[in-house]
Amino acid sequence: MLKIGWSKQDISTDKPFPLGGQAYIRFSRFVLDPIYVTALTVENGGNHIIFLSTDVSDIPGSVLNSVKTEVSRINADINPLNIIINATHCHSAPMLSPGDTVGEYGKFSELPHDGVPLSRPGEYFDFFVSRCAKAILDSFNSRSEGYISYGYGFATTSHNRRAVYFKDMTEDSDNKLLKLTEGSAKMYGRTDIPEFSHLESGADPYVNFMFTFGADKKLTGAVINVPSPSQNIELEYSISADFWHDVRVGLAERYGDIYILPQCGAAGDLAPRARYYDKAEERRFRLKYADVKLHDGLVNPTEIFRRKDIAEQIIAAFDDVYPWAKKEKLSDVPVLHTVKEIGLEKRCITQEEYDYFDSARLDYEDKPPISTDDKVYDLKRNTRNISAKYDNETIVKRYKEQYNSESFITEIHTVRIGDIAFASNQFELYMDFAHRIAARSPFVQTFIIELAAQPGRPSGSYIATERAVKCRGYSANLFSNYVTPNGGTKLVEATLDELNNLYK
Repeated sequence: MLKIGWSKQDISTDKPFPLGGQAYIRFSRFVLDPIYVTALTVENGGNHIIFLSTDVSDIPGSVLNSVKTEVSRINADINPLNIIINATHCHSAPMLSPGDTVGEYGKFSELPHDGVPLSRPGEYFDFFVSRCAKAILDSFNSRSEGYISYGYGFATTSHNRRAVYFKDMTEDSDNKLLKLTEGSAKMYGRTDIPEFSHLESGADPYVNFMFTFGADKKLTGAVINVPSPSQNIELEYSISADFWHDVRVGLAERYGDIYILPQCGAAGDLAPRARYYDKAEERRFRLKYADVKLHDGLVNPTEIFRRKDIAEQIIAAFDDVYPWAKKEKLSDVPVLHTVKEIGLEKRCITQEEYDYFDSARLDYEDKPPISTDDKVYDLKRNTRNISAKYDNETIVKRYKEQYNSESFITEIHTVRIGDIAFASNQFELYMDFAHRIAARSPFVQTFIIELAAQPGRPSGSYIATERAVKCRGYSANLFSNYVTPNGGTKLVEATLDELNNLYK
């Protein structure tokens, strides 16, 4: 019989920590809504798996290593290999820098921030790790007999964010950087011009649910997997769980104090906002949310309406699926897990790309920090420049080191719980790859988990499709991709091999 355990820890803070998710530093001025880490343990026959979802942008390998070490120190019965930590790709949570040899602020170590109050990221790192470990331990220790059910519904949680044009939009430019990185596609590109052709791919409407129940068969929680990062509030100077906060609040009103474990499905080319129909959307929000009171400190109030709209769709999908899914509560089902390292084809830096970025280094090194009376503005501009310098140096470094190893090494997890499966990867994975996995998976439903933490390695970076790489643009250019589209195909096949082995 299944044993199921849940736990949740608040990871909000009122201190002004740098916020992750952008190429410049914002910092938290207030808590708009709370952020959490949520743990779920599922066990049967002595086999256990622990999912930990975190309301942050990404999970550095140092976090995973520290969490596993702390958990193992306290409870040797937990297999650290059976812990899968994912990020919801929330852009309004503190940076997770341990303050190690790369510097307290990572690539922003050299930033001047006089006049702007910033707390040490390393301080938040320790707090975050301790909360993650406690959530895992509490969920494992609270496991008791229970049931699961599952199903899927529909919600438009995201849209393709890459506008494709009839021509290369850099062909009239003399800017070499643009020609190397941009092309006939652009993230959040304009759609109201004659050159606009189409969005590069469609939306993914599927929402996957796994519900859990206690021994009394009452609902205790749900895993909700949507192909969308939670980044509507990505420009704000506040702590926020984004649309997941609205989902939690809305479901609590309907179903009581249940646990919600959010997972970001494959969404490397998707975002929780549309790129056309702007006037109709503005009218929709103006009328639909006329009575919503907004916080005075918001930079872009429209995104609050957009995230509420997304949350309402997820809740509606829950309301649709739960009544029929709960008719089949399962307990005598296998819980199996595999973890495997695989090598993926690297995206190598060409000689032309290296020559350009090597010669451009002096441009960044000679650029002095901006200093005005507006210190917050200075922080934003200076950290943008630092990011550009860091990107430039990374390209040069990648060129020099790219032949030191043949492949990009990554870790994938696959999990079987009865007739459903979970498959994790570290990337911002384009939607097409997830469709290939789900379509060929032997399981009834397959939950793809992107932005899963890697031991000793950074998470993130995109795996783009071949058509995207041809069009270039952010998420499909040399800055964004450490792995080629062929590497994405290898990831698909390796994942399917593991899923097929679990199904035997």
